[in-house]
Amino acid sequence: MEGQPAMMSNEIDRHLAQAPGWVLAEGAIEKRYSFPDFHRTVAFVNALAWVANAEDHHPDLLVSYGQCTVRFNTHAVGGISINDFICAAKVDALLV
Repeated sequence: MEGQPAMMSNEIDRHLAQAPGWVLAEGAIEKRYSFPDFHRTVAFVNALAWVANAEDHHPDLLVSYGQCTVRFNTHAVGGISINDFICAAKVDALLV
């Protein structure tokens, strides 16, 4: 993504409309996932870590007993890139 500009707000809005549950929050896209217990939360985080490592695009995570908040942005472009939405879709696919 280096060398490419960050997405414009209208592009972000268009992509968010196609990404259920994802919202714009402080210069990133964010989604909170809920789970019935800590074990399942951590299992999700481990699966997410595998995807993030394979994509070489690592989100910020906030992990608690029954939930995980995932935030993507692209530091190389100083904002949100299409790669953030690609990775968000891959994270969502973990729960399908």
